[in-house]
Amino acid sequence: MAPPPPPPPPSPSASSAATNSPASTSSSSSSLPPIPLSSIAAAATASSSNMLSYLWIPLLIALSKELSSSANAQSTASQLLLSSVTDAYATVPRCPSGDPNLNFRPVIGILSHPGDGASGRLNNDTNASYIAASYVKFVESAGARVIPLIYNEPPQILNEKLNLVNGVIFTGGWAKNGLYFEVVESIFKNILRKNDAGDHFPLLAICLGFELLTMIVSEDNNILEQFSAADQASTLQFMENIDINGTVFQRFPPILLKKLSTECLVMQNHRYGISPEKFQKNKSLCSFFKILTTSLDEDDKVYVSTVQACRYPVTAVQWHPEKNAFEWGLSGIPHSEDAIQVTQHVANFFIREARMSVNRPPAKKVLDNLIYNYSPTYCGKAGRGFDEVYIFS
Repeated sequence: MAPPPPPPPPSPSASSAATNSPASTSSSSSSLPPIPLSSIAAAATASSSNMLSYLWIPLLIALSKELSSSANAQSTASQLLLSSVTDAYATVPRCPSGDPNLNFRPVIGILSHPGDGASGRLNNDTNASYIAASYVKFVESAGARVIPLIYNEPPQILNEKLNLVNGVIFTGGWAKNGLYFEVVESIFKNILRKNDAGDHFPLLAICLGFELLTMIVSEDNNILEQFSAADQASTLQFMENIDINGTVFQRFPPILLKKLSTECLVMQNHRYGISPEKFQKNKSLCSFFKILTTSLDEDDKVYVSTVQACRYPVTAVQWHPEKNAFEWGLSGIPHSEDAIQVTQHVANFFIREARMSVNRPPAKKVLDNLIYNYSPTYCGKAGRGFDEVYIFS
């Protein structure tokens, strides 16, 4: 059986009709899909980004060169600075040595006072004596150590201890006669001899110490007058046209000097003193001391409160510079920041004077006699008097 004949080819008109039919149009569209607008935008963005990248490259190269140049300059400057510092260290000591004429390990002798400092509550031994710890702290706060000068020790031992120190403090108290007075007078004359021999050997006499020096220098044991200045904070009134150079007030800031005369920054605790009139009438006192300040007692009576020796490093104050910072048993003690500065400036002055002493005692003997060989006794719970005392018996 013969195969069927092939179908006849489409006519041109039929082919044209098929091409123009809707079915034919749909088939053609699916084979060439349209390009979305988002793709065109993305392509444009990518092209712009590529162009910007090409623009940034030379800028980054230029910036890199600039930073490299700056770093090299800084490195060179650092090397030059380090070189100059190294050269400086090679020629100049990092910490220059102190003045060889000064003693940077000063020691102060504090004379003990009869009793226990607490009316017999701590020790009623008749041979007992004490030093209030506030005097020790006062000295230590300015950079010195303390050797106790026990007033009733044999004179030979007292003199040996006096040769171990660079200055002396006479404290407050009540004893104005007997052995204590004799010891104070002996030490005072010894101090004058040391200074006359060329040693700058300072003395600070506080309260009772002030009164005893007044009696000794005036050679009149009845020269003192009565005043009402117990447990009283007061001002200091400077004498007119007084020169404070070389005195305890020399390094006080001007504003603190002014406050001393207008605010109650010092502590008075005494019942005896001397008026300016009586002081100036005594030729011995006037030739030895110059009056720096006066103060008023509770009855508005004027008394001399600070004096400085004319030829010796001897300062006497009727007030208590040590109490402001280190005593809490009396209600009248000022504890303001300015009052504490007063304490510190007085301590600094006295120890600065002691550093000028030429005495250089053997270190071993100093260590054997320091007050650290004793222990203080706390007595502040009584709410009056001293907070701590060193008792010797």
